[in-house]
Amino acid sequence: MSFLRLQGIQKRYGPVSVINGVDIAAEAGEFVVFVGPSGCGKSTLLRMIAGLEEVTSGQVFIDGQDVTGTEPAKRQVSMVFQSYALFPHMSVRDNIAFGLKMSKVPKSEIDRQVAEAARILQMENLLDRRPRQLSGGQRQRVAIGRAIVRHPKLFLFDEPLSNLDAELRSQMRVEIARLHRDLGVTMVYVTHDQVEAMTLADRIVVLRGGKVEQIGSPQTLYDRPVNTFVAGFIGSPKMNFVAATLTGRDARTVTVAHSSLATPVRIALRDDAQTKGPSVGDTVTLGLRPEHLVLGDGPNRMILTADIVESLGGSTLIYGQTKARETMILEAPGRRTLTKGETLSVGFDAAQAYLFDATGQAI
Repeated sequence: MSFLRLQGIQKRYGPVSVINGVDIAAEAGEFVVFVGPSGCGKSTLLRMIAGLEEVTSGQVFIDGQDVTGTEPAKRQVSMVFQSYALFPHMSVRDNIAFGLKMSKVPKSEIDRQVAEAARILQMENLLDRRPRQLSGGQRQRVAIGRAIVRHPKLFLFDEPLSNLDAELRSQMRVEIARLHRDLGVTMVYVTHDQVEAMTLADRIVVLRGGKVEQIGSPQTLYDRPVNTFVAGFIGSPKMNFVAATLTGRDARTVTVAHSSLATPVRIALRDDAQTKGPSVGDTVTLGLRPEHLVLGDGPNRMILTADIVESLGGSTLIYGQTKARETMILEAPGRRTLTKGETLSVGFDAAQAYLFDATGQAI
């Protein structure tokens, strides 16, 4: 049985439904990330796991126990929020120890647990400081330390890095990954940042409009997205999409044409699409990841018009326009200098192309 299981979860605020029949499971020790755009319901789901939001219908199971109606304090769950929620007049030591003191844990045990949390988070030298004397990353570590000393069965993180700058976000991602490895506790992490999701997760749950779009490992979601939403959300820069016409089909492959393609491209169908899907003459969506496009000739060629160039130091993002005025992004190694309006020949391998039908489902 899964360590954490959400079964048929629904959440309504009056006539407004924000979570629509969600089923999710996480194994013991697994790191699961909820990802999706703002308003998709990921934080609401997390708060229902914690008991901070009432479940309209469905059940929440933790470690084999139905906790749907159990109060938060009895769920053996620790939650780290986007805001640090530290007591400004207390030292780091007292902030970490606060929950233990409220539970009347003996002082010697409190001291031991605080010291252990400080060691894990590498902040032994910060215990006597006040929150105002800490950086944003250090404050978030204090909030995590406060969660650690409770020895929860389940850690919940609600966009804990969104208030940090880019460098601190990168550092804290590494620290959270290390914390998960060292503690071996099940963690559920909410973010809108797909880079955080890809680097931290054992499995990712992609949400949209209160529904699960796809669940899988980061590599599965990257390699085999089920629809254009997941394909466009997972990967940075996002996948390019252009409208193409299906000009040929056999049992296992289709041929698609586009005004900017030098020649039609033959693409293999997914196994589950070989007996269904679009017919010759239908409009389909061709998906190409920026890192799979190469300047110059390739097995297949697309002609673009250069528009904008963004230098990232070690690589360059090149924005081009198709003849149909669709924007395509190419990620090229090194530094490139191009002139606006310059003609670009871009090559790609059909094995790295994606195809979606008129409803946006992968074929």
